[in-house]
Amino acid sequence: MKRHFLALHDYNEVELYGMLVLAKELKHHQKQGVPHRLLEGKSVALIFEKASTRTRVSFEVGVWQLGGQPLFISSGTSQMGRGEPIKDTARTIARYCDGVMIRTYGQEIVEEFARHSAVPVINGLTDRFHPCQVMADIMTVIEHKRTYEGLKFAWIGDGNNMANTWIEAAAIFGFDLTLACPKGYEPDADVLAWARGRNSAKIVVTDDPFEAAREADVLNTDVWASMGQEAEQKEREKAFAGFQLNEALLDVARGNCMVLHCLPAHRGEEITGDVIEGPHSAVWDEAENRLHVQKAIMATLMK
Repeated sequence: MKRHFLALHDYNEVELYGMLVLAKELKHHQKQGVPHRLLEGKSVALIFEKASTRTRVSFEVGVWQLGGQPLFISSGTSQMGRGEPIKDTARTIARYCDGVMIRTYGQEIVEEFARHSAVPVINGLTDRFHPCQVMADIMTVIEHKRTYEGLKFAWIGDGNNMANTWIEAAAIFGFDLTLACPKGYEPDADVLAWARGRNSAKIVVTDDPFEAAREADVLNTDVWASMGQEAEQKEREKAFAGFQLNEALLDVARGNCMVLHCLPAHRGEEITGDVIEGPHSAVWDEAENRLHVQKAIMATLMK
C-alpha cells in the first residue's frame, strides 16, 4: 500500500481504478444515507496556502462523513507562515493527526512534507499537479460515458497543473488526449516525455483548438490565469484569444460530447456561459465528485 497521494504517476491504472470503484460505492452510500464511517476516530489536517472553495468544503465534509475530524489550517495563521521549516511542521502534525491534505504552490512543498511525515499526505493542488481533481473528472466521465476507454479527450487552454495531470492520466489509463495551448503556454516538457514513454496512448500538443476538439468525446478547460498569475491577466487574455471553449468547438466535437471545467469559471473568457450551462456540461457532477473521490483516497490511505 502506497503511503501518499502526491501525483497520479505514483500509481498504476489498477490502483487508481480501485479508488474510483470505491468512490462510486461511497457516493451510493451517501445518497442512500448509509453510514460509511471508515475514518472513525481519526483526524485529518487540511493545510491551505492557496484560497479555496471546493477543495476546502469537499475535504472537510468528506472527513466528517467518513467519521473523522477535519482540522482547517491556514498557513498564514500558523508557524508555516512565519518560516518554520516544512519538515518540522510535517513531523509535528504527524504526532497529532492521522493524515494531511495540502493545497499549496510548489510541488516540492508537498513532496518535502511527505518525506518527513509519518502519516499519509494528499496533494490538494500544486502549481504542477492537481490529481484529486482529475480523478473526479475521470469518475464523472465514467458516470456519463460508462468508460474512458476508446474516448478522445481534448484540453483547451493553458498547459497548467490540470493539463499536466491530464497528460499523466492519459498515459496511465491509456486514452487519447489532444491539448490545444497557445505557443509559450504548453504543458511541462518532462511530464510529456514521461507520458509518451509509458505506452501507446496518443498524446498530441497543438496550437489549434479545432484540431483538439474535432471528434472529441470529452472537452475540458480551465481559467487562463491561475492563482499567482493575476499580474499576467491582460497578457494572457491576448495570448489565449481563440482558445475559448464555445459552441464553435462543440460543433466539431462528437454530438454526444461532454464538457468539464474544474472551476471557478470565468464565463466569457475560457468558456462561454451557453456552454457551461448547456446540455453538454457535466461541470456540477464533476464538482460533486471531488467529495466522493477524495473520500475514497483518504479511506484507501488511512483506514
